[in-house]
Amino acid sequence: MPLGDSFQITATELEDIFSRLRPYFPENLTKIEPRPGGYGLRFTFTPFTGREEEPHQPFTHNDPQLGYISESENEAEHLLREKARVVLADLYRAARQEWQEAAYIADLKAVIRDAPARWKTYQHELKALGSAYDYLRTPEAAREWPSAVSRLIDAQDRTKAAAVAFDQRAREIAQVHDTHIYAELGQDAALKAAGYPEAKDWPIADARDYDRDHFNAWDSVLPLAEQARRLIEQQEAHVAKVARLSGTATD
Repeated sequence: MPLGDSFQITATELEDIFSRLRPYFPENLTKIEPRPGGYGLRFTFTPFTGREEEPHQPFTHNDPQLGYISESENEAEHLLREKARVVLADLYRAARQEWQEAAYIADLKAVIRDAPARWKTYQHELKALGSAYDYLRTPEAAREWPSAVSRLIDAQDRTKAAAVAFDQRAREIAQVHDTHIYAELGQDAALKAAGYPEAKDWPIADARDYDRDHFNAWDSVLPLAEQARRLIEQQEAHVAKVARLSGTATD
């Protein structure tokens, strides 16, 4: 007889079920208790590291106290074993979910490494690039135009290098996100749990985007190197136009 979506387990049945299932409990299970409201069970584990083997529900078919017995053979025992099967399945479902979250967090910690420092370097170089570009619009720049443009080029090169360096870490982070794409823990929540709440503001593109050599104008989340390339392209087009219209362009 199928149990259906909802069924009752008496306190006596639960005690018997726990006794039969105890050899199959995960080692880090610390508590089983009814959920508030009385629907279902809540399982508590010592924290997973994410580096253990993924929990998998053990087979109990050959266990003399858990193996299948038909309803016609013994209705009460049949129902008790069906309930035990559901409890064990729920237990390992909860264990896998917690392990998967821990594995996601551990994988992020392993790849982030110096990403915060690389992001800080990029922000510094981007600010310096903006200053060098803005300086070209001042009267002072006209008196030293070649030198001012040269400093802009240096700033562009440093910004590109910083973007490429950050993308090396961003690619690895994106690959971890892809590996755990079905995790219930969202990307921002996982980054926060890994100890990097500020990472929600990092430009992390899709993992596949780091292998692309062409992007469309409507692509929104881009690798940082592509963002820097577009910015520098706009700057160079403007500087070239100024030189052409002011008569200072050279062949």
